[in-house]
Amino acid sequence: MRRSAPLREGFTTGSAATAAATAALRYLCGGGRTTEALVLPPPRAEERTPLRIPVDACGPGPSPDAREALARLLPSPPLDAAFARVIKDGGDDPDATNGALVCATAALLPEAVAPAGAVLLDAAFPPIFLAGGPGVGRATLPGLPVAVGEPAINPAPREQICAALRAELAVRPLPPEAGALLTLLSVPDGRAIAARTFNPRLGVVDGISILGTQGTVRPFSHAAWRASVAQGIAVAEATACPGLGMSTGRRSERLLMELYPDWPARAFVQVADFAAFSLELAGRSSLPLLAWGCFFGKAVKLAQGHASTHARDAALDMDDLAALCAARGVAGAESLRSCVTAAHALEILLGEGDAGRRAIAEVARRAAAAASRFAGRPVRLHLFAEDGSELFHA
Repeated sequence: MRRSAPLREGFTTGSAATAAATAALRYLCGGGRTTEALVLPPPRAEERTPLRIPVDACGPGPSPDAREALARLLPSPPLDAAFARVIKDGGDDPDATNGALVCATAALLPEAVAPAGAVLLDAAFPPIFLAGGPGVGRATLPGLPVAVGEPAINPAPREQICAALRAELAVRPLPPEAGALLTLLSVPDGRAIAARTFNPRLGVVDGISILGTQGTVRPFSHAAWRASVAQGIAVAEATACPGLGMSTGRRSERLLMELYPDWPARAFVQVADFAAFSLELAGRSSLPLLAWGCFFGKAVKLAQGHASTHARDAALDMDDLAALCAARGVAGAESLRSCVTAAHALEILLGEGDAGRRAIAEVARRAAAAASRFAGRPVRLHLFAEDGSELFHA
């Protein structure tokens, strides 16, 4: 079905956290309850149009879900605290965090001393500290944008939050008895949400990551997926994985994992249709072995040299496939020209005996050669059948 209206953009977890942090600080400094926060995207975003983000609630004291975490962070109770929460709205993007509550607690500290587990955002007076509470992940592996042991709040959202808090403090300064400001982020359902993401595989434990380089979420964002691929490869390299297993989807990844049972889960990255991008990035890494797992349709597109294997960007050239198969003695090669799907073409080839198998093997070899060209070094390709068996590897 065609969609009559354009897809609706949303905002990132970084923007949600920024709005909550701003509203919490405003309440803490006497500005009252905020129902909507005006949030600028991160300082280095391509576009910096302010975002109007609804604030679900704000009030005195720590966020209810973060009270124990705040008590663990601080040796003594803060001078004062306030909280705010925002409902993350990903627009029409199928994001696991859509609808999540993103909470911020603003706490006044008597001294400019970093609480245990907090990071310093800005040393200028009053210094601003940031910490992750319940539901915000923590980095445990190298290769991520944040250091091991720190909350999984990426650099761009950190800058976005800091800039927003400084702007708020310019209007409503902290009371004279305060020596520093602590912002504690929490996501009540963060652990459950994180189980539906790649965070556990990347070594981010106990919750979601606070993300967003642009501040907004563009539905089905290719840039977001490419960033995820790049991060996965970086973690695999930083943790000295024995190789990198790339696949176009969950099923091909599962089959590839079965072929490399000794590799950790973080050695595998779903690259979707971004063949050239992923292979070039992997080729520049220090990972010793590159493996690619796919089904017949993606293999044919890769063999035909397509940089992207998405149907919108790369149509299956059945005439080219028919010519390849005819050159290898496939009696029914001409019938391939009328095939609408790669699955139908594969069914015909599997019924052509040895000649069909030779043609399938040639497709796999050409796909492996194309993958190796994109990577700039050898790539081991595994071609899977619909029943999960391995048709060929090259």
